[in-house]
Amino acid sequence: MIIAIDGPSGAGKSTLGKMLAKNLGLLYLDTGAMYRAVGLAVAKSGTNFENRDEVIEITRRAKIELVGEPENLQVFLNGVNVSNEIRTPEVGQAASIVSTISEVRKILVEHQRMLGEMAENGAVLDGRDIGTVVFPNADVKFFLTAKPEARAGRRYEEERTRGHVSTYEETLAEINLRDARDVSREDSPLSIAADAIVVDTSELDLTEVHELMLEKLKGKSEKVKK
Repeated sequence: MIIAIDGPSGAGKSTLGKMLAKNLGLLYLDTGAMYRAVGLAVAKSGTNFENRDEVIEITRRAKIELVGEPENLQVFLNGVNVSNEIRTPEVGQAASIVSTISEVRKILVEHQRMLGEMAENGAVLDGRDIGTVVFPNADVKFFLTAKPEARAGRRYEEERTRGHVSTYEETLAEINLRDARDVSREDSPLSIAADAIVVDTSELDLTEVHELMLEKLKGKSEKVKK
């Protein structure tokens, strides 16, 4: 069973993806973490992000591994645990930049498909093009969205708990910039699959959204807890 969760930055995709994967006993793949790992690899190399050929080569050489249970997923880049390092606002913007390069997306999409197809019981994948590009035939597709202000508020609180120094205004500006890049890139722009279940999380807490998603999944998987 493949469950696709798409949506803009800060809509709750990763947290809810982990919750669903744990509840259903499925593999969890945070595809956004893979783009962040590439962004970090490029930044660490000192390569100019406008040097597309070098960015593509770094992506091709990068060994990205997602290890552990959904709620404690660890991200390794070339054998080094970068789980915390990839969560900074700077790396988030780097990921947004590299994700606009078609060849980078092709390399990572191939890797994501392989991991999803190899999963014994199936997988939950979250990102921005899972239901439209990576797994267009996914069993269930969700598109999570929320007002930019709500998403910025959540992301700001996340950054504060991680000890990252930023303001709400800076976080909102970063959210808006990422949104603009996501919807305007030529290759696989952020869009809603025709058969996706759209959930606006602006006024809902994560538990309410999780329960709503489980309700939508009933009949699709016998693993859904009643």
